[in-house]
Amino acid sequence: MSAPTSQKKPLPFVYQFTAGAIAGVSEILCFYPLDVVKTRVQLDTGKSQGMVATFRAIIAQEGVGRLYRGLAAPLMLEAPKRAVKFASNDFWAKTYMSAAGVTQMTQNISIITGCSAGATESFVVVPFELVKIKLQDKTSTFKGPIDVVKHVVRNDGLLGLYAGLEATFWRHVWWNGGYFGSIHSVKSRMPKAETPGGVLFNNFVSGSVGGFIGTVLNTPFDVVKSRIQGATKIPGVRHNIM
Repeated sequence: MSAPTSQKKPLPFVYQFTAGAIAGVSEILCFYPLDVVKTRVQLDTGKSQGMVATFRAIIAQEGVGRLYRGLAAPLMLEAPKRAVKFASNDFWAKTYMSAAGVTQMTQNISIITGCSAGATESFVVVPFELVKIKLQDKTSTFKGPIDVVKHVVRNDGLLGLYAGLEATFWRHVWWNGGYFGSIHSVKSRMPKAETPGGVLFNNFVSGSVGGFIGTVLNTPFDVVKSRIQGATKIPGVRHNIM
């Protein structure tokens, strides 16, 4: 008589959240200089120098430390962002699966779940993104995050912290929809993993493809968001697209 096969239970939310937060902070610390370069390229309204030239120019003209200016904002954001991302993704997945009368995730439900979770997440992200962008801007004269918040609230009120909300909303909708939809599609076409190494490989490949597709879809909205939130005040989304 063969022993019953035991299915692995999903990790409790607190463990998923902790692992996600640690991974998120590690990612920020490793890739933040590239985020600064990306913002500088996006804010450059003239002929762009490109990523490598911008990276070299920042180090040569402003020092290596400038590549980490504004780092506090995304670090403070990571915990609430992860909490909202995991909770909203779980909530919307259960909601749509229940509405569709299915018990297994499908690609369509995966896409709409990702879009809804991204839309929810955007409302938490905006103030932190605004502070970060204003500190990353080459023309910025702010002393730090608190100085940015005081300046914005004094001049534009509390709602001023939500400048760029519309562009951020669509940025997260498109990225999450593209990312989660692609992951589900890629995984369904890959051979089923039989070992932990195989699972890791499948997750790596599907995550890489999903991240690429999500980034391609959301970058135009990210450029608009950066232009709105930069040190030089510019009106809303449509002005920056025209």
